[in-house]
Amino acid sequence: MELKNRPRRLRTNGIIRNLVRETKLNIEDLVYPLFVVEGENIKKEIPSLPNNYHFSIDKLVEEVKELTKLGIHYIMLFGLPDKKDNIGSSAYSDDGIVQRAIIEVKKEITDIYIITDICMCQYTDHGHCGLLTEDGKIENDTTVEKLSKIAVSHAKAGADMVAPSDMMDGRIAHMRRELDSEGFKDTPIMSYSIKYASSFYGPFRDAAHSTPSFGDRSSYQMDFTNPKESLREAEIDIDEGADIIMVKPALSYLDIIRRVDEKYNIPIAAYNVSGEYAMIKMAIKNGLMDEKVIYESLLSIKRAGADIIITYFAKEIAEKLRGRN
Repeated sequence: MELKNRPRRLRTNGIIRNLVRETKLNIEDLVYPLFVVEGENIKKEIPSLPNNYHFSIDKLVEEVKELTKLGIHYIMLFGLPDKKDNIGSSAYSDDGIVQRAIIEVKKEITDIYIITDICMCQYTDHGHCGLLTEDGKIENDTTVEKLSKIAVSHAKAGADMVAPSDMMDGRIAHMRRELDSEGFKDTPIMSYSIKYASSFYGPFRDAAHSTPSFGDRSSYQMDFTNPKESLREAEIDIDEGADIIMVKPALSYLDIIRRVDEKYNIPIAAYNVSGEYAMIKMAIKNGLMDEKVIYESLLSIKRAGADIIITYFAKEIAEKLRGRN
């Protein structure tokens, strides 16, 4: 049989496959989310996110030291306060849980890059991402002012990058102005530009204690039926000064990642969210898939066009890569 084209020539063995591989996943592509809580000597596994934990600040420092040894130098920090109120005041307190965590981590570790989540849902007693009007609606403009206040407080504590996840209109422009006016012109903003009102967030809301006490977030998070709207949201945030834009969730929105990547020349992050993580973990645990699916799923996100992947698999991937060396 005479064939001129035999694509299998380049699949003969692992060595040649590695040579011609078009997309590669590196540990430098990954950001690891971490949850910090009040107290001491706490490292408690999150039931809905196996192999992920609530850390007190002292244990968080230990964990970050271990991460840097594995080659993970990018973390995203989420705080769980012990007190909440209707305006989320602990979110922008100089003595807040995230602010203190940043300071302590930076005291001990120099080669870590801390990205902080900027939102109010973990800090409000009603669980919504913004302030409420008297009739229970989410107030956009006053929320934006508070979000900027949170971002400035994190930057003052030493955050390397801030990542607003609230989906309020105009918050990037306001946050950029406030950061600049406070002397943080070099602090980048990673905007959750395209964040859908998704059911894939369930395990995170359990982990962050941020489930709304009433209603849902569909008045501010995006309708997942609208792909064209994603480009509008991305363009607005870019125009307002976002340095990186994010698509969230990732696996069910690979088409959105691709659309954004093809249209805009800006770094794109994708959040491989808690529900995506939990489903894969459950499938592996029950023998429905093997662990190779973790790498395959993350690679699909990068192949779609993401430059940065925020994932609960980061530590596991790093441990496997270290084991190969």
